[in-house]
Amino acid sequence: MSEQRIIALLGRRDEPTDAVDEYCRYLGGALRDRGFTTELVRVQWSERGWPAALRELQERAREWRDKWVLVQYTALAWSARGFPLRFLRVVEELNKGGAQVGIVYHDVEPYGGDRIIDAVRRQGQLRVMRRALKRAKVAIFTIPLNVISWLGNSPSTATFIPVGANLPTETSARANSGTREQTPLRVAVFGITEGDTGRNECAQIVDAVGFAAARGGPLRLHAFGRGAIECAPELRRGLKDVAVELRVEGILPAEEVVKALSRSDVLLFVRAPISSRRGSAIAGIACGLPVIAYSGIETAPPITDAGVVLVSQGKSAGFGEALLRILTDAAYRDSLAEQSRKAQRNHFSWEAIAERYVQVLSQQG
Repeated sequence: MSEQRIIALLGRRDEPTDAVDEYCRYLGGALRDRGFTTELVRVQWSERGWPAALRELQERAREWRDKWVLVQYTALAWSARGFPLRFLRVVEELNKGGAQVGIVYHDVEPYGGDRIIDAVRRQGQLRVMRRALKRAKVAIFTIPLNVISWLGNSPSTATFIPVGANLPTETSARANSGTREQTPLRVAVFGITEGDTGRNECAQIVDAVGFAAARGGPLRLHAFGRGAIECAPELRRGLKDVAVELRVEGILPAEEVVKALSRSDVLLFVRAPISSRRGSAIAGIACGLPVIAYSGIETAPPITDAGVVLVSQGKSAGFGEALLRILTDAAYRDSLAEQSRKAQRNHFSWEAIAERYVQVLSQQG
């Protein structure tokens, strides 16, 4: 039987790493085992301008009649400043060409902010997401439908599929598969936000790790990924008088991320409330780690099925207390790790995600 063809359509590339591109590649690999071939195509509006990019899309769309085209939506992928109004034209051209259009909402909610420009941008993004939803044959959201603020009574075309970790499945599945004896214990931080938000995250990391080290003994902290190098001076200053061995690295190859996480005992996730669209948090789950994170509106099953210890936002001591318990109670730590491994198998592995795609596309095709 010949393979069925799927087009993953992307907008502007993100720098220095593109999580959506990686998502499509890992998903494509898992779909290949199920009889699908996935082709990644970019609408090069940023490089060539919108008129030329749309003309090229019109030509390509004729080749995609009756094929699934999964358009990957983030606001900045389709607009330099987060006003993705031309995204609707992309969907329109695909429909004209006879493609079966699916939209994968990686940005599920509009952007925040208190300025007038933020409110205008937010309304523009909501308008685009709502109108695109009506024009798509299937809409895939990366958080549960019942926690999406603007969706209301979700249409039958809408479905929820969580993201996976953009890591090699064959290695992450084996990572942290058993209890390890190592001292001092290791805390991982995968990614720190830039700017003022990042400085606040650094302060939370310092407080939590310092609290745990002062009461539970020496620790190792390994911070890596986006923003880690920029925050290294603040981490060093904050931990200079604490029994913590600090290691800071920048963006690592996926295989090295797996190694870093598999050598750790817990992931501290301070970037945002945890949810099923937070790939850097799911990376810890994929590698069988307990994860400490804030809870928020999007914090719902299946992310809560993993070994996640939730901390209420605004509770400054919550991270430190949770970290101390995990690091000093081996049985508790192992229990959380097993929950993460089980959630990875059932929900966040690329095999489980690909199986959900096959079900959804078969039902709507």
